[in-house]
Amino acid sequence: MTKPILVGAVVYDPKVVTIWEIIKEFFEAEGCPMDFVFYSNYELQVDALLKGSHDVAWNSPLAWIEADRQSGRTCRAIAMRDTDRDRVSHLVVRAGGPVQTVADLKGRVVATGAKDSPQATLIPLNLVAKEGLRPGEDFEVRRFDVLVGKHGDHIGGELDALKCLQNGEADAAAMLDLNWDRWSVDGTIDPNKFRILTTTPTFDHCVFTVREDFSAEDERRFLDTLFSMSYDNPDHREMMDMEGLKEWLPGRTSGFDQLNEAVDRFGFLDVQKEK
Repeated sequence: MTKPILVGAVVYDPKVVTIWEIIKEFFEAEGCPMDFVFYSNYELQVDALLKGSHDVAWNSPLAWIEADRQSGRTCRAIAMRDTDRDRVSHLVVRAGGPVQTVADLKGRVVATGAKDSPQATLIPLNLVAKEGLRPGEDFEVRRFDVLVGKHGDHIGGELDALKCLQNGEADAAAMLDLNWDRWSVDGTIDPNKFRILTTTPTFDHCVFTVREDFSAEDERRFLDTLFSMSYDNPDHREMMDMEGLKEWLPGRTSGFDQLNEAVDRFGFLDVQKEK
C-alpha cells in the first residue's frame, strides 16, 4: 500500500476541517493517498514540517518565510491558488476627511489587524514606513490581535480595524483588497463614506511548502492530482469555493519580497524568537 502524503494545515476556521476532508477524498479517488494533520498556529506547523512530522505544509506567506529561513533557504514552494497571486492591501480613510496623503497620517492613528498578519499589518505598515513615517513614532498603530498565530487567515482583526475607523477611533485602517471588495458589496463599507488612500504593490499569499528531501516522485504525484481539480466539475467546485480559488497554480516565491522587507524592517522574527 502506498504511504499517504501527509499535509499540515492550520485550523483558522471550522470550515478548514470540511475542506481537507473533501480534498482527502478527492486525492484517494485519484489514486494518490493523502492525509492531513491540523495545527493551532503556524509556528507549530513550520517546526513540525522541518522536523519531518508531515510532508507538505499549507503555509501562510509569513510561515513560508519562516520555513525558508529556518531551513537555510532549502524549502520549496510548489503550489498555490490562483487567488494567492498578485494581491494588494489598502489603507482606507474617511472620504472628505483630513487625511488626503500618506504624509497626513503623521500624528494620527492607523488601525491594523493582528501583529502577524502580512496583509493587514506588516505589508501596509512597511509601505507607510517607506514613505518616511515610522510606525509607533510618527503615528500610533492601533492593532487588533485576533487569533495571533494564524497569520491573519481570518477577517477578525481586519474587521475590527475597519470598525475602529468607522467609529472615529482611527484615521486609517489596513485591509486586503479582497475584503475591501467584499465589504463594499455587502454593505459592511459604504464606499461613499470611505475611500482608498493608498495601495501596496502586489504580493503573493499562501503556498504549499515542502522540505528539500521531499521526493520528486511524491511531489509529482501530489501536484498532478492537485492540478487535476477543475472548477468546471461540480464535485470539485464546492471545496474550491470554500477555499477561495478557481484554479491551482505552480508555486512561486517572487511575490514575497515586500513581506521579507517588512519582517527585516520591523525585526519581526527576531522579536518572536525572544518570546
